[in-house]
Amino acid sequence: MEKSIESILGKSDLITMSPLVLAYIGDTVYETYIRDHLIKCNKNKKVNDLHKLAINYVKAKAQADIIHCIEDELTEDEHRIYKRGRNQKSNTSPKNGDIIDYKHATGFEALIGYLYLDKQMDRLQYLINKSINFIEK
Repeated sequence: MEKSIESILGKSDLITMSPLVLAYIGDTVYETYIRDHLIKCNKNKKVNDLHKLAINYVKAKAQADIIHCIEDELTEDEHRIYKRGRNQKSNTSPKNGDIIDYKHATGFEALIGYLYLDKQMDRLQYLINKSINFIEK
C-alpha cells in the first residue's frame, strides 16, 4: 500500500523541500480556496465568468501585492519559506507580467504549500482570508 504524503513528510522534510515543489502544491491549494470562495459568493455565475474573477486573485501581480501586505505578520519560519521561494531560480518565466512580481508570487505560493503540507490549516485559512479581503478591498 502506498503511503500518503502526510505520513512520509516530517517538519525537517518541509523545511528542506525545494521551494518550487512547495509553490507547485501551494498554487493548487490557493486556487482551490479562491474557486471555493467565488462559487460561494457567485452561485449562479457561468464558469467562464468565475474564471475571469479568479484571475484577479491568482495572477502574479495580485499574489505579489498580497505577500507585501501580509509580510509583517509572517513568523520567522514562514518568512524563511517565502524568501526561499522568492529567491529560487526557476526555468519558467511569466507569460504576462513582471519577473519581480512572479518571484514574489512564487514565494507566496511556497508559503501556502508549506502551511498546507505542515497541516497548519488555521494559519493557512487565516492568510488566505486576509488575501481575499485584500483583493476585494
